[in-house]
Amino acid sequence: MVVQVKSSAHHSSKTMEGSQQKVEANILLLGAENVGKSALTVRFLTRRFIGEYGDMESVYSHSDRIDGREICFNIWDSLYPQNCATPGYVSEEQLQWADGFILVYSICDRASFQVVRQLVQRIRQARKGAERAAPVVVVGNKRDLQHRRAVSGEEGRLLALAADCGFFEISAAEAYHGVLAVFHALLELIRRARALKKGAGLRGIVRSVSAVFGRRRTE
Repeated sequence: MVVQVKSSAHHSSKTMEGSQQKVEANILLLGAENVGKSALTVRFLTRRFIGEYGDMESVYSHSDRIDGREICFNIWDSLYPQNCATPGYVSEEQLQWADGFILVYSICDRASFQVVRQLVQRIRQARKGAERAAPVVVVGNKRDLQHRRAVSGEEGRLLALAADCGFFEISAAEAYHGVLAVFHALLELIRRARALKKGAGLRGIVRSVSAVFGRRRTE
């Protein structure tokens, strides 16, 4: 299912630099069942919280203007495979499609935290040969349910720090701005990764040209 959501809101986030052309970011949400991936996505798209969702995998397209530039978020709200024999499973199609990842666990469910740990390892291993690791943000959801907490905030922060990921603890049920911060933070990481990749490409061209002209001078 593809849902088009248009927003005319203007935000002060320092996001994409450079040309005024439309910028796209493919964002993949991963995590165990019942951690709030769909609730988080719909909260970002519509500002509303909806608590119940069926077992359905969806891709959403959300356009917004940030600092005068049109940004298109393509958001793949993935369905965690039932009876998955491999914790942290991510398909090759998903890995190739995504510019960045949001890995969601519930602070009330320790098993979902372990799934995120496996997902981090899987993504890092798959992108090991890349010039730069794919941007990842780890999200501990359901912060409003403190009385049921099974994963401490410190554990989440340490996991993210060790894997060089962003980290947030939020409540998709209670606050839109926390959800907004997650997506904008990942967008900023994607922007930086693209800038570094572009810079690495330019440096490679400069090195190649220098090598060619260096050889010519010695001939």
